[in-house]
Amino acid sequence: MPKIFTTLDKIRPAYDITYKIVMLLCKILLVADILIASYAVLGRFCQQWSRQYEFLSFLAIIKDPAWTEQVVLTCMSYMAVLSAALAIRTGGHIRMTAFDNYLPKNVVKVLDVVADIAVMVLGVIMVVEGWNYTTTLGSKGFYESIPWLSRFWMYFPVPLAGIAMIVFELEALYNHIKSFFVGEEEVQK
Repeated sequence: MPKIFTTLDKIRPAYDITYKIVMLLCKILLVADILIASYAVLGRFCQQWSRQYEFLSFLAIIKDPAWTEQVVLTCMSYMAVLSAALAIRTGGHIRMTAFDNYLPKNVVKVLDVVADIAVMVLGVIMVVEGWNYTTTLGSKGFYESIPWLSRFWMYFPVPLAGIAMIVFELEALYNHIKSFFVGEEEVQK
């Protein structure tokens, strides 16, 4: 049986690349979020100072655009769901492990597999229902402050994160199943 694992381990670079792409996307969104939020705050202060103090009236040229709040919230929603998918790969989610020391190791492994399947089902639901919601409600509406931009982009993080969750859950499920046939130290390689 270990020969099949050797063959399947060759796909690991694809998981690594997917992880790096999602992580890069989260980093770009975080930087954009910080820059846009900072510009919005600066614009609000400049508007307030230019009204309050006449000698600072030149600051009125820096404004807080109306679109900043919605774009910041959209970036945050992307980061929230994509980082949840990243946490699946790293095992960073909060888990109930209070009884793991008292249960047989094989029972814990079986429970890990059951948990992986449950999370994968959640990922499938996120893809199906999220895409349905994105293409129906999302495609009909527009951002209030950016009337040319579809709300599709506001709802798109749900199916996108669902896909990432499924990909990373497949790897976690594979690793848990592999641990039944090879040692734990072999799974980590």
